[in-house]
Amino acid sequence: MHIFIFFLSKALPSSMIIVAVYCPVIAAVFIVLKMVNYRLHRALDAGEVVDRNANEFKDQRAKAEQGNCSIRRKDSNGPSDPGGGIEMSEFIREATPPVGCSSRNSYAGLDPNNQIGSGSSRLGTATTIKGDTDTAKTSDDISLSLGQSSSLCKEGSEEQGKFSSTLYETGGCDMSLVNFEPAARRASNICDTDSHVSSSTSVRFYPHDVLSLPQIRLNRLLTIDTDLLEQQDIDLSPDLAATYGPTEDAAQKVKHYYRFWILPQLWIGVNFDRLTLLSLFDRNREILENVLAVILAILVAFLGSILLIQGFFRDIWVFQFCLVIASCQYSLLKSVQPDSSSPRHGHNRIIAYSRPVYFCLCCGLIWLLDYGSRNLTTTKFKLYGITFTNPLVLISARDLVIVFTLCFPIVFFVGLLPQVNTFVMYLCEQLDIHIFGGNATTSLLAALYSFICSIVAVALLYGLCYGALKDSWDGQHIPVLFSVFCGLLVAISYHLSRQSSDPSVLFSLMQSKIFPKTEEKNPEDPLSEVKDPLPEKLRNSISERLQSDLVVCIVIGVLYFAIHVSTVFTVLQPALKYVLYALVGFVGFVTHYVLPQVRKQLPWHCFSHPLLKTVEYNQYEVQNAATVMWFEKLHVWLLFMEKNIIYPLIVLNELSSSAETIASPKKLDTELGALMITIAGLKLLRSSFSSPTYQYVTVVFTVLFFKIDYEAFSETMLLDLFFMSILFNKLWELLYKLQFVYTYIAPWQITWGSAFHAFAQPFAVPHSAMLFVQAAVSAFFSTPLNPFLGSAIFITSYVRPVKFWERDYNTKRVDHSNTRLASQLDRNPGSDDNNLNSIFYEHLTRSLQHSLCGDLLLGRWGNYSTGDCFILASDYLNALVHLIEIGNGLVTFQLRGLEFRGTYCQQREVEAITEGVEEDEGFCCCEPGHVPHVLSFNAAFSQRWLAWEVIVTKYILEGYSITDNSAASMLQVFDLRKVLTTYYVKGIIYYVTTSSKLEEWLANETMQEGLRLYADRNYVDVDPTFNPNIDEDYDHRLAGISRESFCVIYLNWIEYCSSRRAKPLDVDKDSSLVTLCYGLCVLGRRALGTASHHMSSNLESFLYGLHALFKGDFRISSIRDEWIFADMELLRKVVVPGIRMSIKLHQDHFTSSDEYDDPTVLYEAIVSHEKNLVIAHEGDPAWRSAVLANSPSLLALRHVMDDGTNEYKVIMLNRRYLSFRVIKVNKECVRGLWAGQQQELVFLRNRNPERGSIQNAKQALRNMINSSCDQPIGYPIFVSPLTTSYSDSHEQLKGILGGPISLGNIRNFIVSTWHRLRKGCGAGCNSGGNIEDSDTGGGTSCISNNAPTASDPHSTVSQGSIGNPGRGSGAGLHPPVTAYPPTLGTSHSTHSVQSGLVRQSPARASVASQSSYCYSSRHSSLRMSTTGFVPCRRSSTSQISLRNLPSSIQSRLSMVNQMEPSSQSGMACVHHGLPSSSSSSQSIPACKHHTLVGFLGTDGGQSSSAPDAPPGNTLSPANNAHAKKGEVIYRVQIVDPSQILDGINLSKRKELQWPDEGIRLKAGRNSWKDWSPQEGMEGHVIHRWVPCSRDPGTRSHIDKTVLLVQIDDKYVTVVETGVLELGAEV
Repeated sequence: MHIFIFFLSKALPSSMIIVAVYCPVIAAVFIVLKMVNYRLHRALDAGEVVDRNANEFKDQRAKAEQGNCSIRRKDSNGPSDPGGGIEMSEFIREATPPVGCSSRNSYAGLDPNNQIGSGSSRLGTATTIKGDTDTAKTSDDISLSLGQSSSLCKEGSEEQGKFSSTLYETGGCDMSLVNFEPAARRASNICDTDSHVSSSTSVRFYPHDVLSLPQIRLNRLLTIDTDLLEQQDIDLSPDLAATYGPTEDAAQKVKHYYRFWILPQLWIGVNFDRLTLLSLFDRNREILENVLAVILAILVAFLGSILLIQGFFRDIWVFQFCLVIASCQYSLLKSVQPDSSSPRHGHNRIIAYSRPVYFCLCCGLIWLLDYGSRNLTTTKFKLYGITFTNPLVLISARDLVIVFTLCFPIVFFVGLLPQVNTFVMYLCEQLDIHIFGGNATTSLLAALYSFICSIVAVALLYGLCYGALKDSWDGQHIPVLFSVFCGLLVAISYHLSRQSSDPSVLFSLMQSKIFPKTEEKNPEDPLSEVKDPLPEKLRNSISERLQSDLVVCIVIGVLYFAIHVSTVFTVLQPALKYVLYALVGFVGFVTHYVLPQVRKQLPWHCFSHPLLKTVEYNQYEVQNAATVMWFEKLHVWLLFMEKNIIYPLIVLNELSSSAETIASPKKLDTELGALMITIAGLKLLRSSFSSPTYQYVTVVFTVLFFKIDYEAFSETMLLDLFFMSILFNKLWELLYKLQFVYTYIAPWQITWGSAFHAFAQPFAVPHSAMLFVQAAVSAFFSTPLNPFLGSAIFITSYVRPVKFWERDYNTKRVDHSNTRLASQLDRNPGSDDNNLNSIFYEHLTRSLQHSLCGDLLLGRWGNYSTGDCFILASDYLNALVHLIEIGNGLVTFQLRGLEFRGTYCQQREVEAITEGVEEDEGFCCCEPGHVPHVLSFNAAFSQRWLAWEVIVTKYILEGYSITDNSAASMLQVFDLRKVLTTYYVKGIIYYVTTSSKLEEWLANETMQEGLRLYADRNYVDVDPTFNPNIDEDYDHRLAGISRESFCVIYLNWIEYCSSRRAKPLDVDKDSSLVTLCYGLCVLGRRALGTASHHMSSNLESFLYGLHALFKGDFRISSIRDEWIFADMELLRKVVVPGIRMSIKLHQDHFTSSDEYDDPTVLYEAIVSHEKNLVIAHEGDPAWRSAVLANSPSLLALRHVMDDGTNEYKVIMLNRRYLSFRVIKVNKECVRGLWAGQQQELVFLRNRNPERGSIQNAKQALRNMINSSCDQPIGYPIFVSPLTTSYSDSHEQLKGILGGPISLGNIRNFIVSTWHRLRKGCGAGCNSGGNIEDSDTGGGTSCISNNAPTASDPHSTVSQGSIGNPGRGSGAGLHPPVTAYPPTLGTSHSTHSVQSGLVRQSPARASVASQSSYCYSSRHSSLRMSTTGFVPCRRSSTSQISLRNLPSSIQSRLSMVNQMEPSSQSGMACVHHGLPSSSSSSQSIPACKHHTLVGFLGTDGGQSSSAPDAPPGNTLSPANNAHAKKGEVIYRVQIVDPSQILDGINLSKRKELQWPDEGIRLKAGRNSWKDWSPQEGMEGHVIHRWVPCSRDPGTRSHIDKTVLLVQIDDKYVTVVETGVLELGAEV
């Protein structure tokens, strides 16, 4: 093609004749080539392979004689094979085919009557083998050529029948098909031919890379062919045949060819195979690819010929341009693989279209620039002294593109242009960021979507701006339409800045709203219950943000419209602009420079510790979430004010002052001016909303440069800010590149990873003169500057977007959901540490998704911008976090986790980032020391020559602590195995007795029939798998496990478990329940023995069997256990949980060996573990689901087979707060090192695992960064998908700024405010004469139960008679009381309960009775006695008037006075009568307040419990606990979360006696799940533990009072000094 177009351009005149001739020729050639190539590949996929020897070519008459019995090609779906099969005939065995044909097919069948003659001709008979044609269609690497033919005729004196078999793959199984044909049919296929026909033809399958050597041998064995059995491997492999030397058959020089059918009756022979065809042409799998290739080829020919005839090239450059055209066209036929810009190994289908697409773009650009230079209008577009409409400028640009096009061979060889999809993504992203102020994008679809959204926004705003500019302007009047434009501009910019570029979640939300029932679950699918909560969480976040934007955008639009229309931007000039400039400079400097520096680990690389420390900085182990500090709140508010108030005001001010000038005819005119105003305003506002980190530098520099230094060059401040923001973006990138280069090649710290590095180091010195130019060019185009082979020589790579890796590589965890069952049972896939440990990085990703955006806004990661890279390092977790998209309240990131046990180089770099530099006392060559809290000279110098810096050393993030114990050491002794077996049996008994299907199992006749043998009292199971060393109920006399011995050991446990059921069952030695338990326990232990290969005495075998049962691999080997098949739920819900629970109980056995001897303690322990602990195999999808659901604790038995190790570990995970070091890495360092690794491995094909470019370099963390690349370039154990974190999910940030403002939240705020107002008014708007004054000295009264003395005959209190008949309707609300002896001489503070009388809210009725208890305040000097409560005494300040009470309440109080003491069950006797309600001057003693409040709970027909409610539903557990202990109830507020005892409920020492076991299980972090108590939360105290109390139930284990606080449905144990008392709970 090159020569053709070259001579065509020289032979014909420069006219359209060249185009008319060249383009049709190219079109015809490419259509023919692509069609033939496509058909050839199809023929090779399902075609015939024909073999023939050399004699056939010499004898031409053979072809004519073959016409009598020619080979007929039949359709696979023809009448002869209605099933879509293939008929194939094979007559004789030929020599081994050439290398290109792969291994030949096997043979089957031999007529015993036939004999093999050495020199005679052979007659073959046909055999038919049918198979599915689809099995012959494979991938590129595995191709199976199929032939279709009928019988052939042969001549000879002897007949020998050979039958062939083919190998088919059906459903993953290999089957050898052998078909023997009757002799009669063989005889009918024989035809007479001339004796001189010596050629023989055979049609075979040639399965490329499908048939393996053992399979072929097996097929030969199945043929029972003695001749084939004697044949050696030389007949199987061409390579082996060459080793053994030439054979007699090989001397025939057999050739083969494929039949390529042109027409139904016309075919030609193709004498090459697929590999030969692939070496000539690329394969296009789809018809669309072929059509696209033809179109691109024609387009290249058309544009190239157009440029040729227009005379853009002369002399030798015509030849060069024709060469470029030919190379672009040839790449559509055969592309360069691998290309220097290919991001992946192997064949890259996209890279083939790169050259023609870039050629078309360049040719189109050349033509447009030339057309523009010749057809310029009179309008001049001039900025900063440069006239962009000058023809000379356009001609220079055209010539530059021409030179670039002629350099295509060099450009693509070096790899300066990416593949097409990467370039489109890069182009859209760069335009969106620098022109429209958008964010980075995560994919090609996201880039196109974001770019289109920006264009739509500009189009909507352009009309308003244009209309406003057409209106009249003057110095003091701005059109209202322009104010409307400004308000909409701010609102739209705010909305666009808060939207993610990836529309997939938004589309998913729309789909869920429009089609809510599209997701159908299969109830039989075991994975249907496993649901990832992240997609739903993301959809909810998007929904909340959209609802918030609906309100906020309207408010912002109206607010800024009102500000702008008020003429504040015209009246207050010029003072307003300078105030705004000074304000943005001060706020930006404090927010983005001073605060981040003083919070760094090494501020200004001078100090040895942060100047502003967090609470957790000096804590050795963090127990709670990070505490919000005052400087974090200051940072949030300054940032909020900066980006939501200051920057919008600056932009609106510049819009108002610059719009008229820009739209004037002297500048850009109205049309172009309106466009520039819209684009500049949108860009400045969006960028300030999204990432205001470095905006203050741009604004301050622009003001100083264009207002003081070069005011004459200013093109209005609006355009100055617009262009300077682009320039500063590139300057920051240039600064990062230079920092990386100079740090990497610093002579005093360079590390030579190989001999080439030492060789390249001196040659890099002259190259460094050009390095600055390279860095500038790379910064302009945003390309990485990568070290060549890791050396000191840097080269420029191709352009990349912010997401600079092009493969969407995500780690796919290997578990039982994506592996075959056979492999799970035999090979245990995914058992290596890396696969199992990847779940911790996945959980870390989810934790970051929840909190990362909020932590960034709180300043906990320092300054950040788009594309920044951080490393999180802890004891065992090391992960690289790349921030891709940074929006207004959102961050999209990706996490890459490294190996737990890294390489030597990785460990050296981990040590570098974790070592402390404050101990360094060096100063050059001596060690004089350093000033306290200041780094030494050497330490400060070394910290400045690093491509990374430690931001914070105590970053708190929720994660899992990993504890692994060797199972071998835990089960080494027989006694410990016996303990495990005992807990195994008890676990089975527990799960079978607590199952809801127990009655069904006991009534199952099939089970009863199978268990009839076990029902015999004298039955004994003497299976040899039982061992007296590990089975506690082993009967030595009977040498087995008898029913009697089983009952002796476990009957007590069965009885207790049965008694805990709602309906206890009959439990005796002969009961069916005991029989079922006995049968299950025998079955479970027999399964354990079977899995252990009946060698339980061997530790390795025992552990193997234990692990097999733990993962659910139960083998029922005994006929006596087949009754279990009646209901497999017994295995899944009883035996499997039993073996898993036994491991946890066995672990608890080490802490307290005798604790579980008590059935109650063991039962409660199992119940607690069921609620708070997830026990599963790590390959079970439930394990991953539990980890991602933030389960508090998990346990698994791990079998590790890695690097020759074979060990078993018990893995325990506990969710807690982990401490990480946050290291910020130079992002250009990461981009450059990754680009260098891709070029070295993919293009240069350096597969040396110890190559020099990945050796450790502490100054750049080279090994850790390169290890985090996508496989196979790097080797991370986990790569997360691109994940978006939203600020709305951060609770601490919401506590500072408030949650999202939506219509629903506004309504909830109004309702809650109204309730608070009612509560406050009810508590404070009482008359002064009826309020108890706590400051009154002397005779104060205690608002307590009217407790009788010990001698009172009616002092017996019933606590269980809440629902007894004869009780008043309000009596159920009165908590039972305990009699306390009177205590004299102790004064108590009293509090009014009138607020409880005036409020009759049903919601407070449940706690109304609790308001009658005394309580002591730590803010008062008066304390309650630790021995009890004082008796009730009358006091003028403790009596409440009856005037304001409702008549129904007054009547009830009158009834109380007439009640008999015996009828008041659950209450103390009333010793003081009450006056009637008519006596308004009478009052109620304080000791009767509880009675009054109890009546209030049922006033108005609203009762706290229904009359027929069952007992126990009247009082909550908290109330019951309070009733038992007589504790006080009052409200408190948490002021110090560090005083919370979140683990005291799980202590084995039992320091505290809890009022109720159910409360104990809920009063800790094990029950709180995702919830945690925070500062400011309020609740009421339901129990108190006092130091040195006589009552053990109220005795504290420390020297401080401990409170049990109920917050909503959660229980919190906190020291009294950590709360603030708010008053009585009413």
